[in-house]
Amino acid sequence: MSSHKQKALFLEAKNGQFVVGEHDIPKPGSGQVLVKIHTAALNPVDYKIQQTGALIEKFPAVLGVDMAGVVEDVGEGVQDYVKGNKVFAHGNFTDDQASYQQYAVATTDFTAKIPPNLDFDRAATVPLGFDTASVGLYSDQLGAGLTPPWVEGGRDKYAGKSILIMGGSSSVGSYVIQLAKLSGFSHIITTANPAHQDELKLLGATEVIDRHLSGEKFTAALQKITQQPIKIAYDAIALPETQRAAMSAVAQGGKLVMTLQPAVKEEEGKGRSVTATFGHPYAEPNKIMCSQSWKVLGKWLQDGLIKPNNFEVLPNGLFAIPGGLQRMKDGKISGKKLVVHPQETA
Repeated sequence: MSSHKQKALFLEAKNGQFVVGEHDIPKPGSGQVLVKIHTAALNPVDYKIQQTGALIEKFPAVLGVDMAGVVEDVGEGVQDYVKGNKVFAHGNFTDDQASYQQYAVATTDFTAKIPPNLDFDRAATVPLGFDTASVGLYSDQLGAGLTPPWVEGGRDKYAGKSILIMGGSSSVGSYVIQLAKLSGFSHIITTANPAHQDELKLLGATEVIDRHLSGEKFTAALQKITQQPIKIAYDAIALPETQRAAMSAVAQGGKLVMTLQPAVKEEEGKGRSVTATFGHPYAEPNKIMCSQSWKVLGKWLQDGLIKPNNFEVLPNGLFAIPGGLQRMKDGKISGKKLVVHPQETA
């Protein structure tokens, strides 16, 4: 392999197979850094792209958006980063900015330095999960439109209020819990496997409902916790049954945010709004808001206000990704993120 080439995992075609091959090492442009990727995290969006071809225009394509590594080079106008900085970043759906490879360029607006209390593996679990949680809670267009905790008056603004989070032990759900805590919600109610209860309470959940409860049992468990109307629900799982359960809990005039397209209709909601969020910082409605949250994200991680996900490292570098995505697709991963080390690709 020449010094200008690297190993990358390609999705060969729409609905095609993943194969490891060679790819040019990109050069950082204005406002970008080149990152030698030590850890990349896997996300459900990647197998959904393989299934549907969504979000990708041309194939073969490199996927993956969660990365952590070391700055190798900086582009024009970059002042906050130098070669050798340890960083994590939210990649993009383009070959040069995707994370399933050994080197990628990252946009500095959605990059942060890894605080000394974190390693590459933990830092790589943050970007997509955190951005999907923050956009879903705080975006006016793609979320609930709450006041973010990184703006003046945003911290603890929702004291006395209740929020329901479906799927608290998912990556996105765990960040929704933590942001809800920063926003001051008094009742942070989540559904999860009871095995994750203690951990979710450490993140900020005040009550955990068994995710296997449905229909009247779910409603009864919720009413036992609070009689107060729930105006905000965030469904991090967004299967038809979790959407219906969340919708049944949302009060008149309330909002339901979800990570997939709605299976419930707003008219069923009788004055309740339904929004499918999209935690992609490069999407036009998200750029400004996400660049603001990324300015505080490193500090919040250092101070322990935001804690990364638990993770499992898969051996064999990029070769491990297809099997890891299959495990996620089969529903065999709970309460942790799968990560790989691209530099270990033999």
